[in-house]
Amino acid sequence: MLFGHDGLGPLEKTQPAPRRRPRSALVGCVLFAAGFALISNHAALLAKQRVADSAQVDSQSCHAHEATGLPGSHHFGSTFIVAIAGDPDRQAENSTAVWALTADLSDTIPAQDRAMYLSKSIDGGTTWSQVARLDSRYYDAKIGEGLRNGLSVAPGGSDFVVTTQKGAFQVWPQSESSEAEIKPVSGPRVPRPRPRLSRPKKPGDPIMAGVVRSSADGKHMMIGYGYFDLNPHIFLYHKDQSGSWIEDKALPSLPSKLDILSVELDNSQSLTEGSLYLGTGDQAYRLDLQTMKWNRVTGVGPDSAIHSMSLVGGPHLAACWGVYNPLSPDAVKRVTDARFLLHRGLDEVGPNVRAYGIEVDPKRPDHVVVTAITGVYTSDDSGKTWRRLNDVPDGEYRTSHFNPDGTIIVSGLPGTFVANPFSNACSPRLKTRYP
Repeated sequence: MLFGHDGLGPLEKTQPAPRRRPRSALVGCVLFAAGFALISNHAALLAKQRVADSAQVDSQSCHAHEATGLPGSHHFGSTFIVAIAGDPDRQAENSTAVWALTADLSDTIPAQDRAMYLSKSIDGGTTWSQVARLDSRYYDAKIGEGLRNGLSVAPGGSDFVVTTQKGAFQVWPQSESSEAEIKPVSGPRVPRPRPRLSRPKKPGDPIMAGVVRSSADGKHMMIGYGYFDLNPHIFLYHKDQSGSWIEDKALPSLPSKLDILSVELDNSQSLTEGSLYLGTGDQAYRLDLQTMKWNRVTGVGPDSAIHSMSLVGGPHLAACWGVYNPLSPDAVKRVTDARFLLHRGLDEVGPNVRAYGIEVDPKRPDHVVVTAITGVYTSDDSGKTWRRLNDVPDGEYRTSHFNPDGTIIVSGLPGTFVANPFSNACSPRLKTRYP
């Protein structure tokens, strides 16, 4: 795991003891303070407007701008969005809202002081505000957890589910003056005897919860459990009248014994109709939710860890060593002629990129974004050709999100950025060098 440098904390200032002053002087100080406060508030509003205006200009150009306001330590990795999700109810009053899960990753912070944070943005990812804080009781901060966690959002953002090494937790945000209400979601436990390859846990401890998906109405949910223990499970849940998640059952006989890395539904309205797509440490599979039969997705190479998938227009896959485009509900084709940068320190290109995330714009299905170990790549022709987004810092990127206006939020270890790589301003143009 990489770690950042120490940051400098705020300078402590000492103030002299106050002295008694004439009443007229006190009145003058009060009036001056009130006037100064008004000026300061006005300046703050102007500054905020300048940020919004700058973001608006950037959104119409090819320039990427860094997000602000993400909570946390502001040390290494604290502005990396581990998981990002929009409102599942697209008819919601504020359907453009988006939520993010971040974590303190730097070892300059003692493990017991690290935390995970839920944040919300209503301006396409430009600025963020904290919604809830999960301290180190709810995740294993000692192992640098915060690189592979799940997030599910209830309609309207009324509550959330976060998955960690310590299981799954339902989070109800409270007022700014109080802590969030956090409740564990019932799930599997480490059996006795303990699996040989499991994390350092004892029998009875929660098994790691990973991927999580809920139906669009927020009434049903699934969570994938198991990591490096060769015994994965997917559990189904429903919400009771109090709003808590109640365990229904586990899906029987998963087609692979390797880790569950990604899950998607082709019918987000239901967990009983349509298909469930499963990405594991070696292959991709489709489950018919009516017949409960698994089909392997053909075209995926051997030992291909499916880190992420999107089902807009068919199964698009981001895998350990490449990107796959859909041919049918049960078949994909690997991208073989792309010139992805393979290593950040070497001038070597090819299709064998280590891809972590893939997103397809539901409003513009020909627009695709891939986040990878060597940066961010975009396609405006449904994944046939690709370009690298060079306007963000070099580094490893993991997550992305399409805003309704077609702009994208991309995030990784270098930070979180908003860009519009599909605008006309980003189209290559030739200029004459001399008049």
